[in-house]
Amino acid sequence: MKIGIIVGSVREGRNGDAVGKWMYDFASSRKDEDVEYELVDLKDYNLPFLGAETNEHQMAAIGAWLGKIASFDGYVFVTPEYNRSVGGAFKNALDYLDGEIRNKAVGYVGYGGLGGAFAIQSLRGINAERSLASVRTMVSFSLMTDFENFSVFTPAPYHEVNANTMLDEVILWSRAFETIRKVS
Repeated sequence: MKIGIIVGSVREGRNGDAVGKWMYDFASSRKDEDVEYELVDLKDYNLPFLGAETNEHQMAAIGAWLGKIASFDGYVFVTPEYNRSVGGAFKNALDYLDGEIRNKAVGYVGYGGLGGAFAIQSLRGINAERSLASVRTMVSFSLMTDFENFSVFTPAPYHEVNANTMLDEVILWSRAFETIRKVS
């Protein structure tokens, strides 16, 4: 089983790469049987706005994004919170997806002034529309308490409890959805 840990921020000076690496290292350290984790950074794909005129290079980036996301059985979305919602670049990237994520499971790791809760809530609705099933437990990092000077990631150890539970749920649901995808 392959679980993609997707960093959904592309901004310069972002905190997402540190949060994504923490989640990847934490997940990998669990040594889950028959589970492989991969860290994917949205910034590496340089996707154009959906519906905009595209050149050959951009079409290749879109194809690479679709192929990478399709290769996973489940996901952990690492999302910032901008203006009480998900960032525009991540929403744009998700809008490219359809069958690649259908009947799969996703867990969330949010960060921001309010711990990413509004971004995660937005993603739950967006992903439900695409038949991507959100697990219950989320991991929520506050810029006030889990970052020094709002930029150096120093997560409190208690987040590991939610991270473990969320990963357990993603693995369980991903295995169940694997059966559904074989039938459909």
